[in-house]
Amino acid sequence: MGLDPKSKAQFNLERASVLLLDENPMGMKILVQILTGFGARTLSRCGSVEKAEQAIGHGQYDLIIVDSLGAAGAGYDFVRWLRSSGIQPNCFAPVLITAGHTPASAVSQARDCGAHFILAKPMTPKLVLERIIWISKEGRRFVECDSYVGPDRRFKTEGPPRGVLGRRHEDAAPAQSDPSTPPIEQDSVNSMNNTRRVQI
Repeated sequence: MGLDPKSKAQFNLERASVLLLDENPMGMKILVQILTGFGARTLSRCGSVEKAEQAIGHGQYDLIIVDSLGAAGAGYDFVRWLRSSGIQPNCFAPVLITAGHTPASAVSQARDCGAHFILAKPMTPKLVLERIIWISKEGRRFVECDSYVGPDRRFKTEGPPRGVLGRRHEDAAPAQSDPSTPPIEQDSVNSMNNTRRVQI
């Protein structure tokens, strides 16, 4: 999803309460500047996981932005704790994770700990805004099971793979080809791939 540069829509976080967790003062300063630029006034700044856990127990937040907190990934652990804490309504709050590097393993970690999205640093205000708007519009339901608590990790509802029964009633039926149409002969496929000289 991209923001239309010609759009006249206005976005204001003035009434939102946001929790920020980042051990790096510069990273925290950048986040604060971006969010205050969107009108946010109620920002709880936490420089450690312990302070963030205390804040979760004493306040109510509309958005939580967490840094991955180094190679150990304490930020992912914090989000996992938040989701399974049962502290309502904060355990259901939208969560964005920020990280200096976002390889596939980091994206998987963010998804599996219960975050909505992971953002690579350096972040632009436009990207942060796009992700906040995306979260507010998407409406993913929460899933609670033994191994995971968080927003549904599926972005698409294409249904289960062929031959597998769906687990939910809204799962779309898998797309199937028309069995009355005969398959293409291999010779026809080969002839499509061969280049031919034509005279014009």
